[in-house]
Amino acid sequence: MLIKLFGGGEIKFADPFGIGPVASLVLVVFAEVICSVLIMLGLFTRAAVIPLMITMGVAYFSIHFSDEFRSQEKAIMYGITYIALFFTGAGRYSLDGLLTQKYR
Repeated sequence: MLIKLFGGGEIKFADPFGIGPVASLVLVVFAEVICSVLIMLGLFTRAAVIPLMITMGVAYFSIHFSDEFRSQEKAIMYGITYIALFFTGAGRYSLDGLLTQKYR
């Protein structure tokens, strides 16, 4: 998606919220790049998972809902993983965990 955003040329992307294909792509790139890096670092994990859950919900319900399961599978699996991560948090050995221990 990042290459699609900065690659030049006309941007053709789904616009489920009516904000325009460029704005929709920017939001998806933010979620998939910035929020994913935050999750890998274990920093602000629960907050970073929210845009990713929204992205996977939109991908499933708006884009792939009528497709066969093979096309829906990634959105479902990532969505379930993000929901689980939202409820469990980053864990003890993440930056969130280290910062929480430091301030207790």
